[in-house]
Amino acid sequence: MQLEMKNIYKSFGAVQAVVDVSFSVGEAEIHGLLGENGAGKSTLMNVLGGVLPPDAGTILLDGEEITHLTPIKAARLGIRFIHQELNLVNDLKVFENLFLRNEIVTAGVYLNKREMIRRSREIFEKLGLEIDPTANVRDLDTSRKQLVEIARALLFDCKLIIMDEPTTALTNDEIENLFEIMRGLKDHGMSFIYISHKMPELFSVCDRYTVLRDGRFVATGDFADIDEQQATEMLVGRSIVDDVVEKTNQVGDERVLEAEDLSCAGHFENVSFALQKGEVLVFTGLFGDGRGALAECLFGARPLTSGTIRLHGEELDTGSILNVIKSGVSMVPRNRKERSILKDLSVKDNLSMAYFTSAHKGLVVHRREENARFEEQRQRTNIRVGSPNDPITSLSGGNQQKVVFSRWFGLDSEVFILDNPTQGIDVGAKFEIYQLINKLVETGKSVVMFSSEFPEIHKIADRCIVMYKGEINKEFAREELNEVDVMYYATGSNKKAG
Repeated sequence: MQLEMKNIYKSFGAVQAVVDVSFSVGEAEIHGLLGENGAGKSTLMNVLGGVLPPDAGTILLDGEEITHLTPIKAARLGIRFIHQELNLVNDLKVFENLFLRNEIVTAGVYLNKREMIRRSREIFEKLGLEIDPTANVRDLDTSRKQLVEIARALLFDCKLIIMDEPTTALTNDEIENLFEIMRGLKDHGMSFIYISHKMPELFSVCDRYTVLRDGRFVATGDFADIDEQQATEMLVGRSIVDDVVEKTNQVGDERVLEAEDLSCAGHFENVSFALQKGEVLVFTGLFGDGRGALAECLFGARPLTSGTIRLHGEELDTGSILNVIKSGVSMVPRNRKERSILKDLSVKDNLSMAYFTSAHKGLVVHRREENARFEEQRQRTNIRVGSPNDPITSLSGGNQQKVVFSRWFGLDSEVFILDNPTQGIDVGAKFEIYQLINKLVETGKSVVMFSSEFPEIHKIADRCIVMYKGEINKEFAREELNEVDVMYYATGSNKKAG
């Protein structure tokens, strides 16, 4: 398939998301689409995928103009879209999600579940995945859901696959396996549009690039002709060596949070640690290490099997999330679409939800008070928004994440639990999040963070705990941190050697 998009425009009210952008992809090509959050990448791809109609411009497939695109029409033309935010139905089984809108029927009436399950197993085997087609999607981890999305795109005959941040929740092995599959399909004539903020991935798997900035075309070319530094400079529009996060916080002697012999059956066991005042303690590891469940248990979102959590020396009641919040603990969870944002509400209402739940004492909500709270947090976190009454979904991923942070800042909590807080946001927005975390601990707050990205850990951590198969395997002081040693313990190589 030869794709050409010519002079595409798309606006949302007064906001010009895409302005006169032309973009092309050749046959058997993996094309990297680069840009910061809000650059217009997802909007442009939503136009191509039939999700959004363009205000102006032309789309050509193999030289033929295509009009009135819808997601169904795009799929029939051979275009499949793997969205950044997961689009699975949690209440359906895996195979039902794979064949949604493409069900196999017998005699034109009856669902042929046996054949759909067989073909589902076949695609999973081809991808080297151990996923049960009959499992409920709600029971899958985020990374498994992401792989189901990818399998759904590959299941049907397609010529072009759009991948918007497909590796956000995947392990290194899963990412490399995905890249091998992409290269194999490319050898058979399939093309890909690959959107990612991770430069090593882009340079590893992509042939050509196109850069967007502020909704406009910046440059296109071959990855072989540029390096990561040049690519980053095109993204942000300025020369940067590396945004350095200066850690000026002083870790105190006071123990704010203590966990003693925490266990959650099937996820982790015998986890003990202490969090000091003004400290950023980071947990890391690989898929299946139990970090996600540990974060939820600390916040009362998942019950502990055994163990005790103390806040300022007193046992913390984790029987409900509300108890934990009122005790002075806040949480920014992973996967903001499923766990953080309320997409039917405005930016302002999303920001105020934690306050409404735990601190608001009146019978009515006062508009002036809410506007003042929003403006205070907007300035604090640099949320870029047209109006506080705009829907939260109108914001870029980085700005949505700032709204989630702002939701908790208004409560003045003592401890902040941050589970993969920079998931799916660009390098500039990440740097702003790191600065917010540093400002928190500078004021004496304490942070427990969960992350699998070593550059992030190295920038922000005062101490790092590495988990392996549900247990603490190693602890590093900041001055001891290096990527080789962290990976050594995250993979359990010390145990294998023993």
